[in-house]
Amino acid sequence: MKVVHIAPHLGGGVGKAHAALCEADTEAAGRQYMLLEEPRDQRYVNEIRDAGAVVTIAQDRNHILKLMAGADIVQFEWWNHPLMCGLLAGPPLPAMRSVFWSHVSGVSAPFIPAGLVEAADRFVFTSACSKLAPNLSETVAASLAHADVINSGFGHPASGTSAPISGNRNGISYLGTVEFTKMSPAMMEVADRLDRDDVAVDVWGGVGANSPVHDAIAAMEHPDRLRLCGHTADPKAALSQTSVFLYLLQPFHFGTAENALVEAMSLGCAPLVFANPCELEIVRDGETGLVASSTDHAVELANWMLEHPDEVRVMGERARAEVLELRTPDRSIAAFRALWQAEMLRPKREPVFAEALGPTPRDWYETMQGGPSGAETGGQPGQAASKGSLAHFMAYYPDLDLVPETPAASGF
Repeated sequence: MKVVHIAPHLGGGVGKAHAALCEADTEAAGRQYMLLEEPRDQRYVNEIRDAGAVVTIAQDRNHILKLMAGADIVQFEWWNHPLMCGLLAGPPLPAMRSVFWSHVSGVSAPFIPAGLVEAADRFVFTSACSKLAPNLSETVAASLAHADVINSGFGHPASGTSAPISGNRNGISYLGTVEFTKMSPAMMEVADRLDRDDVAVDVWGGVGANSPVHDAIAAMEHPDRLRLCGHTADPKAALSQTSVFLYLLQPFHFGTAENALVEAMSLGCAPLVFANPCELEIVRDGETGLVASSTDHAVELANWMLEHPDEVRVMGERARAEVLELRTPDRSIAAFRALWQAEMLRPKREPVFAEALGPTPRDWYETMQGGPSGAETGGQPGQAASKGSLAHFMAYYPDLDLVPETPAASGF
């Protein structure tokens, strides 16, 4: 069985997930990755190649079409990247057995085009929260029957010891995106309103020199309570003394796997999160962490966690056990293998993905943003244009209203 993965690139969480899957897959040599652009970070590409899979960079559209035509399964690694939209909405693609694995939740912008769920032979979500997406209404309810959920966020492997978590861990940490495109400003308010003066929140992750995050910290009553620690190449070491993982995200974030959250839980950290759909699929309130309904509630729960270290340690132990059992590459690759084998029983068919996206890059962008492209959505004033933003689309398609009737106009 030859499985061809089509992806814009293999950086970040997507690359990390596939590197782990290939390492766990005894048949990884039968898989090939076609990237639509040259990767900036080769780390996960190298790991995937080391596992036996083939990784190539697309030369032109014919290069991609030939690979698709010869594949048993074509799996599209889906998020709202302009080049992926151009490939799907451009000139006709060959007959195939198509699988989509969505790496955005679709609960908020960028939305998953409902027609794409219908057009795919199988559509796979990385979180069950995606089935709550507002645009996947009853009009595509029947299509959700062939939409599976396969996890892409994995914990750190067990160290080989089942010893209880050390009782002297009392730190509070955040690790992840340190921008208000994802991290909530409530982080600052919660740190400011902690009852104890001898604690601070260590924030791990890179932050730009002109980021609004710096202004928000400066405006705190106790700015020393939120310490920017920068990027870490060793998350396990960074979280080694963490008891409470303060992971408060914006309600509109589009994450699904939440690697940082899952990895922290696998290390025995007890998370405190907001009641966002994605986090509710990962954290069981009162069992493997705590879920706050508001900023005031988060302040209340954070102070409770500081005063009840024994209960927090038990939550952390439950979190670690659950992640190490359920969120593993072995489970996910087994689920994909079963799905691919089932699809092999179906004949190939010519896809109609273009109908789901519309004729022009402006249509593609607006379909996923849920409205006109006159203004950016899903961000904060002063933030740099994010991936999948209008500025990102215009970088590839300066004339957003040009119908991509040729490979050159579609990017491929």
